[in-house]
Amino acid sequence: MNLEKNIKVGNGYLFLLLTTLIIAGTVVGFLMTENALFALGLVLIVLLVKGFFTVNPNSSKVLVLFGDYAGTVRANGFFWANPFYTKEKISLRARNFDSERLKVNDLLGNPILINVILVWKVQNTYKAAFEVDNYQEFVRVQTDAAVRKLAGSYPYDNFNAEEAEITLRSGLDEVNDALENEITERLFIAGIEVLEARIGYLAYAPEIASAMLKRQQAEAIVAARKKIVEGAVGMVEDALHQLTTDQIVEFDEDKKAAMVSNLMVVLCSDKEAVPVINAGSLHS
Repeated sequence: MNLEKNIKVGNGYLFLLLTTLIIAGTVVGFLMTENALFALGLVLIVLLVKGFFTVNPNSSKVLVLFGDYAGTVRANGFFWANPFYTKEKISLRARNFDSERLKVNDLLGNPILINVILVWKVQNTYKAAFEVDNYQEFVRVQTDAAVRKLAGSYPYDNFNAEEAEITLRSGLDEVNDALENEITERLFIAGIEVLEARIGYLAYAPEIASAMLKRQQAEAIVAARKKIVEGAVGMVEDALHQLTTDQIVEFDEDKKAAMVSNLMVVLCSDKEAVPVINAGSLHS
């Protein structure tokens, strides 16, 4: 059996009134008759008092009678139940779990640091109480295991895996969905409902962070240079076309090549170009 069942218990206020009457009757009877039999009423009073318990909002009590699961009380209030029941409190509130930063390898073997933020709550009190030894510790261990599996399923980025459509850094929605599904599957045995799971921290491990930063900078510089060259080629093409169309200057192939070279140097250079004034003829 792994199903939770609700159990009906007595109204605590009625049994409190009954206990009060028994206490009063025991005290009065003993004082009036001094009969030692009234001392047995103390045993009954102790048993009655032991049966009282309260259930707070978004909380529950799992009742067990001599090793047999009796049921779960989810209703809120003041109750009385069999005094021989053992009562385990299990919170039904949503809880946050911010895992430690784990050092794992991504799909390409690069060491990375990653942690996960998990929002969860107990859905099945029977499973949480009896299917696992400690459900809170179970959540921690299984979440770490799920994070390790997830990190090994995707590359951190697509530097060495250009064909990878989903990466840990860029595909957060898909990665978080996969993480949530993996954790949900692992925690099902403990009766845990996963409300949200997402990556909270993601970075390269310190030993390769500097090299990867340089690589990212190099990629950015190459991309920027590519855009600059593309723009410069377009500008040179437009300039030559306009000069030729308006018949401002006639170029032979050598002069055209020289002009293209000079314009490309000016447009693509990191530094400002220094103009040189030709005081002679155009062909000198």
